[in-house]
Amino acid sequence: MRLINHKLLSVFFNMPNKIKIHLADDHQVLIDGMLAVLNTNSKFEVVGHSLNGVDLVETVKNNKAEILIMDINMPHKDGIEVLKEFSEKGYTCRVIILSSYDDVKLIKEVLKLGASGYLSKQCAGESILEAIEVVSNGKEYFSENIQDKIFSSFSGNPTSDTNNEFQMGNILTERELEILKLISLELSGKEIGEKLFISSHTVESHRKNLIKKLNVKNTIGLVKYALKNDLIKQ
Repeated sequence: MRLINHKLLSVFFNMPNKIKIHLADDHQVLIDGMLAVLNTNSKFEVVGHSLNGVDLVETVKNNKAEILIMDINMPHKDGIEVLKEFSEKGYTCRVIILSSYDDVKLIKEVLKLGASGYLSKQCAGESILEAIEVVSNGKEYFSENIQDKIFSSFSGNPTSDTNNEFQMGNILTERELEILKLISLELSGKEIGEKLFISSHTVESHRKNLIKKLNVKNTIGLVKYALKNDLIKQ
């Protein structure tokens, strides 16, 4: 009788690896609520949770979580400190901030520190699954109300006195600034074209020119450049 090759069987019959998720919030009831939502999707696996920031970094390292969903306001060590520690230790876990705060200055700070998404607690139930999918694919995600907050905060004057880094001889045209603003909100080329009454091909040409002008690698680089150089008012 022919022996069964168990390694081959595992290749053909094993399910795809689940996305490993860690939850961090100081309210157990919110942790339980997120668990209930995440357990509805077979692609996700919650590998741990934390009620404070003290042991969060080490726990994430040990359970090899790929996505961390974290509140900013936690006892003993807040989300800002956790993000800084992640950066110092070179952790690759992608972080989605879940917060009741929608202050643009705070949003800007956590994105600078490497967060990949920002969700308002008010709409987390309907957005959390989509946010994980988007962030796990290397993109950034903002809940709709956070997008609105960011959009309304964009400065229309990149050469003001408080924008020294962006002056550089009016490096971007008005059209490029418009497109950069819409790219930062993760609109597609088609959606941007419809808003600005230009073709998606023209949008793509502008996007490539922006990447070259600003010396970044990709679209995420454009978003972070906009944040770093104060295109968003605080």
